[in-house]
Amino acid sequence: MLPPRRVRRVIGPLLIGALVAGVALLPLLVVVAGIVSVWLPGRWRALRLLAFALVYLALQVAAMGAAAVLWVLSGFGRRLRTPRFQAAHYTVLRLVLDALMRTAQRLFALRLVTDGESWSPLDDGVPGSTNAMVVLSRHAGPGDSLLLVHTLMNRDHLRRPRVVLKDVLQLDPVIDVHLNRLPNHFVSSGPGAGERSEAAIADLARGLGEEDALLIFPEGANFTPARRTRAIQRLRDRGHAAAVDRAEAMQRVLPPRPGGVAAALTAAPHADVVFVAHTGLEHLSTVRDIWRGLPMDKTLHLRWWSVPAADVPREEPQLTAWLFGWWKTIDDWITTTSAASPPATERRSAVRRLGGGRRAQGAVAP
Repeated sequence: MLPPRRVRRVIGPLLIGALVAGVALLPLLVVVAGIVSVWLPGRWRALRLLAFALVYLALQVAAMGAAAVLWVLSGFGRRLRTPRFQAAHYTVLRLVLDALMRTAQRLFALRLVTDGESWSPLDDGVPGSTNAMVVLSRHAGPGDSLLLVHTLMNRDHLRRPRVVLKDVLQLDPVIDVHLNRLPNHFVSSGPGAGERSEAAIADLARGLGEEDALLIFPEGANFTPARRTRAIQRLRDRGHAAAVDRAEAMQRVLPPRPGGVAAALTAAPHADVVFVAHTGLEHLSTVRDIWRGLPMDKTLHLRWWSVPAADVPREEPQLTAWLFGWWKTIDDWITTTSAASPPATERRSAVRRLGGGRRAQGAVAP
């Protein structure tokens, strides 16, 4: 159960203390991490983790300091919901995410390959010529939501994301403070949570402007084989025979939950839809997996498909079938990409670093 906000606010000062202690003990920590790295597989694993932890703490403290300054400048919170201060919070988040992704890129040798073509609503760079967007992404591996939000907010795209995410993520102070000041929705559990979430998602979608993007993870959780089995069994228990057949045909994704998607697309008939698939992190589903996978030295593959608003079905049965059809496309792409991914030496010329590199042009809408 998520602790109340007053309790969560204690985490911020604790981060400052942790950062001060980390800097004060840095020489000792470096020596210990260096010694430990000798006994661990990979290259300087403990040192990389130490460096990333310190950068993460520093960014957390900086973002919380910026939040405090903005609160004072807004008249002690009275004008936090105005466009000017909303834009300021988006700028802080963009800078923090950019620094975090660049750090991960350098320390863990993360690379991002955009397969195929990018999506056209973000590529023309002409203000006022793009539509609002509903972004529907698979959910697998640590940090995929941060990666997608960073992609939406980077200098090439400069979208203002509205994110649907689990309420437990509010244990992160920056997410707790900044995202609660912006139009986002934290999904809770318990009786009536589904209906409340659908209503909240509809409210978020209804206000989408041409510079906004609503990010939803229809699977509701990171993919694991066990969760896939349980999700299929839930569909079977509820008597959704057609959905069971479709879900069993998909091996690398969870069956999508159409409720939130339908609420968003009904409330925002003007929005284009962008589907997102990625692969490279899905095997890191537990803390133990993440520890074994570092230093990552991974190439992450990303794929986008855009569907114009005019081509999106609006009736619920057709919308559900359409969503499952796209999820099968995502599943097929993951299977093909995972099987055909070449060694790092062969793909080096096609790789671009996270946060930089040349963008693909055009769009795909099957």
